[in-house]
Amino acid sequence: MNRTPPPSGPKEKPQTREERLKAALKANIARRKAQARMRDTADDNGAADAAENKEE
Repeated sequence: MNRTPPPSGPKEKPQTREERLKAALKANIARRKAQARMRDTADDNGAADAAENKEE
């Protein structure tokens, strides 16, 4: 019998330290930008609510 191993698909080379750090930094910046956008919209809504309460 002649057995051949199943194809394992394309082999990915291991990432270098620099590539891993670059990917982590990119994800961190994206997360921080999303948090800043959420704070800005929350501040805008809070400022609008405060202005409405003063008028009453």
